[in-house]
Amino acid sequence: MKIICVGLNYRKHAAEMKSQVPSEPLIFLKPDSALLKKNKPFFLPDFSEDLQFEAEVVLRISKLGKGISTKFATRYFDALTIGIDFTARDLQKKFSNAGHPWELSKTFDGSAPIGHFIAREKFSDLNDIGFRLEVNGVERQNGNTSDLIFSFNDIISYVSRYYTLKTGDIIFTGTPPGVGPVKKGDNLKAWIGNEPVLDFFVR
Repeated sequence: MKIICVGLNYRKHAAEMKSQVPSEPLIFLKPDSALLKKNKPFFLPDFSEDLQFEAEVVLRISKLGKGISTKFATRYFDALTIGIDFTARDLQKKFSNAGHPWELSKTFDGSAPIGHFIAREKFSDLNDIGFRLEVNGVERQNGNTSDLIFSFNDIISYVSRYYTLKTGDIIFTGTPPGVGPVKKGDNLKAWIGNEPVLDFFVR
């Protein structure tokens, strides 16, 4: 299975990161060893002093597809949840400033916790889904899919030009503003709509 991620897909987050709004989706992949499920704890790696959370809506691919048309892309995912794209921000800055690839800052073991999935049919409007993240009971991120630069369908169509999508692949669709650091002992809880889907600790 593939973990496909989209970077800088909310304008306010792009501004937060002092980056230009992309003209097409920015795609990177995480290995399956990055996946963290069932609210298992996330263990801080020893190679970063600035580990940050990025809460994102995650799609679950439900059928095989290649070269998918945007208008039919909804047929290719069956459920949504919230995931955290953990980022070693200090490594990302170091690699970026040197002009090097920054995948190591985002693709390490355990860097992709995900919650339980909710069936797509339960959402009346995929372009108006609210979600939020709390850290230690304090809201840190609050987003809505209406603010996406590239919609779910745009992303699926774009990615399928390069990769064959397979059942079980998941797509992280980008984070709204409010990203920030975590420390040992932090509790992260996320909701999609009014349903809690993710609740885990940093160890």
